[in-house]
Amino acid sequence: MTLSSTDGDDLARDLGLVDSRHLDARHHVALVGGGGKTTLMHAIGSALDGPTILTCTTKMGADQHRGRPVLISPSDDAVRVGLREHGRVMVLRGVLGQKGVGITPERADELFRLGVHVVAESDGSRRRPAKAPHWYEPVLARTVTMVICVIGADALDRTIEDQCHRPLRVGAVLGCSPYDRLTPERAAELVTSPNGGRKDVPPEARFVVCLTKVDASVGALAERFVDAVAARGVAVRAVTHLSGG
Repeated sequence: MTLSSTDGDDLARDLGLVDSRHLDARHHVALVGGGGKTTLMHAIGSALDGPTILTCTTKMGADQHRGRPVLISPSDDAVRVGLREHGRVMVLRGVLGQKGVGITPERADELFRLGVHVVAESDGSRRRPAKAPHWYEPVLARTVTMVICVIGADALDRTIEDQCHRPLRVGAVLGCSPYDRLTPERAAELVTSPNGGRKDVPPEARFVVCLTKVDASVGALAERFVDAVAARGVAVRAVTHLSGG
């Protein structure tokens, strides 16, 4: 495996989300896991061709709009106007303190049926690079066409308790102690497990693993992780550089 620097355009193209032969295709991308979902959401949203809605179906920082217009519980007509004027907008159900409250999966389905791209953060990790989902996670819409499970390279070979959200659940998925290390091989099992990163993925949706925050200090660990994920028959991408866009 060769690690190379990439940006949102390159990543979206590599994932098949940007294709000049199919400009009329529309994508509903859900981001789950840990390790940089918000940055990835904005990067993919910037790269997609055509009107694009950025949103979440859980909660996210209310300040994570990165300068994009934010529409709160808008009507379909208000969404159309916002997209016509700006091309890309963020849609939330509301704001509660420092948190943006996400839309329901049903509303995400409705927005996708407007004929636009939807990129949704569909899981929470409390800023930890890796996690295992609770029983009610992730929150996926029915029309999702691609699920990207994100994990940060800073979790590799570190103690599960220190680096993972819901460490007891991580240990349960992997059959180990939360005080054990998240080796690259364990991390690969975590993100591809139906009780981990692949939980509740619709059978018709593409599933991809994305390893973020890769640099020279974790190069060997990243290679082991990518090889272990690929051996499980799952598409995987390693990102050494990604701008939020």
